[in-house]
Amino acid sequence: MGKLIAVVGMSGSGKAGVTDYLEEKGWTKLYFGGITYKLMKEAGIERDIDGKNEKEFREKLRAEYGPECYAKFLEDDIRNALDKGDDVVLDGLYSWYEYKYLIERFPNLKLICVVADKNIRYERVAKRPDRPFDREAIIYRDKTEIENLAKGGPIAYADYYILNNDSFEEFYIRLKEILKNIEGV
Repeated sequence: MGKLIAVVGMSGSGKAGVTDYLEEKGWTKLYFGGITYKLMKEAGIERDIDGKNEKEFREKLRAEYGPECYAKFLEDDIRNALDKGDDVVLDGLYSWYEYKYLIERFPNLKLICVVADKNIRYERVAKRPDRPFDREAIIYRDKTEIENLAKGGPIAYADYYILNNDSFEEFYIRLKEILKNIEGV
């Protein structure tokens, strides 16, 4: 059976750096947000620049299917990949409810949390090419994710942490240390 990692952290912390790296190394990447985009497309709902449609759609899904619904939607994909012997990285686990659902079914799940100082995150989000947010919008998003999604739980309970304030070199040195540790488990 393959290894299973979920990458958590606040917006702009650098989670994609971990998931992209692992995908390049041959890991199967499963993206929670892809569920939103797929179901929105099926429902004929357009993505908008400020993400309001996506936020409303995510909230509707969670209200209808439960706060752990994204984990439920991905469970079969995770199981199938692991059963094939693939290593799997989850991109976008946001809530304590999703974590609890997955850890009950996949006890080998490890959480890697990427953290960065708040102002650094805000600068990164403002400059990113896909869905940039201004300072007020990202503050609002941070607060609603913490309050409405219980996003802090997986961040606080992570198995490993990567501080991502400085160089890519330091970031990848720490990531490689973590992966070596997971290999040894």
